[in-house]
Amino acid sequence: MRIHPRSLMATATSAGTGRGFRPEPMALLPPIPLYRRLLRAHRKLPMEMRLLGDEYIKSEFRAHRNVENPVHIIGFLTEWQMYAQKLEGESWIGEKIDPGKVDKMSDQQIGQMYELMQAIRNRDSEEEQ
Repeated sequence: MRIHPRSLMATATSAGTGRGFRPEPMALLPPIPLYRRLLRAHRKLPMEMRLLGDEYIKSEFRAHRNVENPVHIIGFLTEWQMYAQKLEGESWIGEKIDPGKVDKMSDQQIGQMYELMQAIRNRDSEEEQ
């Protein structure tokens, strides 16, 4: 993943722009510190969730290692950084997926989400028995 330093600079924002309660975005972390932060954030998850999450993070970062499109890189890093912030603040518990993000997903991504949903339901039904 090739990062241009100028693409990671924080931009000036105007206070009180009517964005509601959404916090202002932080400057993006470079890929390796973000990767480490994500793995550290997973330490507080239950072991089964941690193993699944760690493998997913590793595979995603490997898959995006050679991406050169700056827009794609910034989107990738932004989403992972927001995920890390949510994990660290525990605001993710019980949260629903943003419909706008679902609309932007490819068919393959929706298929992966469906498989994940089925795996969670199967695990929950096994635990009840």
